[in-house]
Amino acid sequence: MTSKNSIQKALYLAFERLQWSELRNSVPLTLSEQDLENLRGINEKISLSEVTDIYLPLSRLLNLIVKAKQQRGLVVDEFLGQKPSNSPYIISIAGSVAVGKSTTARILQALLRHWPEHSKVELVTTDGFLYPLADLKRKGLLQRKGFPESYDMKMLVEFISAVKSGRPHVKAPIYSHVTYDRVKNQQQIVSQPDILILEGLNVLQTGLDSPVDTRRPFVSDFVDFSIYVDAEEPLLKQWYKERFLQFRSGAFSDKKSYFHHYSTLTDDEANTIAANIWDTINGPNLQLNIQPTRERAHLILKKGQDHLMSHVLMRK
Repeated sequence: MTSKNSIQKALYLAFERLQWSELRNSVPLTLSEQDLENLRGINEKISLSEVTDIYLPLSRLLNLIVKAKQQRGLVVDEFLGQKPSNSPYIISIAGSVAVGKSTTARILQALLRHWPEHSKVELVTTDGFLYPLADLKRKGLLQRKGFPESYDMKMLVEFISAVKSGRPHVKAPIYSHVTYDRVKNQQQIVSQPDILILEGLNVLQTGLDSPVDTRRPFVSDFVDFSIYVDAEEPLLKQWYKERFLQFRSGAFSDKKSYFHHYSTLTDDEANTIAANIWDTINGPNLQLNIQPTRERAHLILKKGQDHLMSHVLMRK
């Protein structure tokens, strides 16, 4: 059997942290400490040095790729004798629950906006495309939330297809982590961005993951560049438990919170419940549906202790 390491070695160029940081090539840091504080996720200790070493080189790489794509598009448009298209460059960010996908997405959005070639950068999370809570209950999927079948994939694919085709205004549902449900009568409007960042658990899935119907399009069919944020499962489980404790004294204390009943738990009780949620829902979803898509990504960001990036793998 081929090992994970041998597959990655065949498919990717591997960079130690210091090697990768040197590829920044004097790109200036455009975020302040206050900017970073606003971008941090729950229980993440990301620093400006992490942005400088990891995200600035990635921002430079993506800028070069997007510029090349834009120039190619202009050549094709001229050849066909048509007006320049309004099709955005789409970047997807995948990975496990608690790995820090949202923070990665927000930092990239902030950095990419500072490049004059593509200053209009939108960020959409696939959480909004989860079926409404009432539908999940009716379908018996509440304990499968986050698994592929808990998403309205038809709606998600229609959304990404409309954005990719350059439609002027496309609506995306908004999700509330307080109510654990879609926000009624509120939508995010995406209006012909230069770049769209799509962040979610399963954005790397393809028809290979759905043998029932391989003819229908998948989100990955519309993505130009994909990123997988990776970490070993014991770390992910620990980060999830730490985040759960943070939520217990934060979001869960809101009486409107779906999980308000967890706000009075002791530390031991909270740790036990968080571990059980991981073992029965998030861990199996990671093993069955998320981790198997990792080697499809164009870039893998490997995290170690304290959420610090240790390696970067770039597809050859």
